[in-house]
Amino acid sequence: MPATTLDLRETPPPERHSKIHNSFEALSSGETLRIINDHEPKPLFYEMQAEVEAFDAANYQCEQDGPQKYVADLPKQ
Repeated sequence: MPATTLDLRETPPPERHSKIHNSFEALSSGETLRIINDHEPKPLFYEMQAEVEAFDAANYQCEQDGPQKYVADLPKQ
């Protein structure tokens, strides 16, 4: 079960990454941030993989749950 869920579909795009990073940073080790987005968050995955040491890229999951609904789990090591 994710520690925090963010539905970003109504959040303006320029505000999304900072909101995600702040929420991820607030997690404890072993917790997961779930985001709900209107597009596949591949750029976010690459950004987290490159810049956030605590991001557990091996256990990242993303599934499409509708035409404009993607659910991604961002686990923290």
